This record gives sequence, C-alpha cells and structure tokens, in this order.
Amino acid sequence: MRAVTTTDPLPRFHGPRFAFGTLTVLPARVARWDRDAARGGMLCAPFAGLVVGGCAAAAGVLLLLLGAGPLLAAVASAAVPAVLTRGLHLDGLADTADGLGSARPAEEALRIMKRSDIGPFGVVTLVFVLLAQVAALYELYGQGWARGAVAAVVAGTVARLALTLACRTGVPAARPEGLGAVVAGTVPARAALAAGVLVAAGCAGAGALAGAPATAYGAGAHLGGALVALAAAEALLRRCVRRFGGVTGDVFGAVAETAATAALVVLALG
Repeated sequence: MRAVTTTDPLPRFHGPRFAFGTLTVLPARVARWDRDAARGGMLCAPFAGLVVGGCAAAAGVLLLLLGAGPLLAAVASAAVPAVLTRGLHLDGLADTADGLGSARPAEEALRIMKRSDIGPFGVVTLVFVLLAQVAALYELYGQGWARGAVAAVVAGTVARLALTLACRTGVPAARPEGLGAVVAGTVPARAALAAGVLVAAGCAGAGALAGAPATAYGAGAHLGGALVALAAAEALLRRCVRRFGGVTGDVFGAVAETAATAALVVLALG
C-alpha cells in the first residue's frame, strides 16, 4: 500500500481517490490524508479490487482469445494485480512472513519487517503463494474462460474487502506512524459488515452466472470461496495483532494476498 498526498480544494470523491491512490497505481490524486478520508477509502477498497480483478480477468481472457493456453492465461491473471499494486501487497506478505517467522519480540520483529531486503521466510512464502495462485487459475481457465475470469474478479474484490474488515474499529495499529496508523480502526463495524454482505452477495451472483447451467451450485461455490477467504484473512489478522500488537501496512498487504489466494484455491477445488 502506498501513501500519496496532495492538496485539492474539491471535497468530493475523497474515498474512491484514497482507495485507488493507496491500493493501486491507477491515476488518482489523494487530496486528503486524514482518518475521515481513510474511512471512505477503506470502504471503497472492494471497488478498487473489482477494477483490479477485472483487469486481471481481461488479460487472461485476451490471451485465450489470441490462442494461448490456460497456463499462460493464469500467469497473466496472477501478474496483473502485482503490476497494478507495484507488488506492494506481495512485498507486505513477504515482510509479514519474515516478521512472524523471526520468533523475535514484537519491536524487533517490526524492525525486521521495515528492512528493504526479504528474508528466507518471505521468499518461501512468496514462491508458494504465487504458485498456488497460478495453479488455481490454471485449473479454472481449463474449465472455461468464464470460470477463470470470474474467479480472478472474485479474488481481487474479496482481497480488498479483507482490507475493509481489517480496518474496522477495535483493530489497533502496531506503530504510531505510517499507513497502518492512518487507516487502522477507521471503519465502523456495521459499515464493514454491510460491505461484507454486499460483496458476498455479488460473489454469489457472479458464481451463478459463471456456473451455468448449475447456477445454484455456482453461487454456493463462489459464496463459499469468499467466506473461506475472509476467514483465512481474519485468522492471519488476529495472529498479527497478537504477535505485533497491531497492524501495519505490511500486514494489510499480507491479509489481501492471503484472501486472494484462499479464494482461488477454494474455487479451484469446487
């Protein structure tokens, strides 16, 4: 997640700007860098994920139309989200893995996470997460372009919904500075729940379309994938809060990648 700040007299669209400006590399001027803007931005995070997932799906389907096989389409759909986030979520995942795997006290683990290099825990985690994403997308594209495309969209959206839920009130920041401190605890619990219900319903609807003619099965599978993904992200979030005393920007990146990977794996199994 990246921080961008500018001055802008227009008070409109601060939430979407914050979401796209911090969660993607798409052009969006972040005019306000305060907790009110952060609240709106994190509530808009699933919409940013929908756009990222849509771009990932478009890349995969385009390659299929050009004659590529499902493996190359899967690689493209896994690569696009990394490109659109400049790899910051993956970097956060690696740093969080290094922090959790260090077995050091919280303050020292946080210092390890701030280093620019990636340790062995981070490297291994990145390798297996990316392999899991590509393998799952390969299975899904092999079942049809619609299955793979919808899975890419669902994974992108659910990954950013996990950020919305991670920013709910009651989840503290591990440091007094940085992006984690700005967004931590900004989203009211009821608003986070409403966003979760809306996204879950959207995943079920997309699954019904992609799963035709077995529409009921498709809806249930995609809803289940979203719920399992959120459960996995929540488990990691709680582990990090206990381990580090709160959340950081790296933890948010790890939560997003965990949710995306879990969603894809469940959909491939389904």
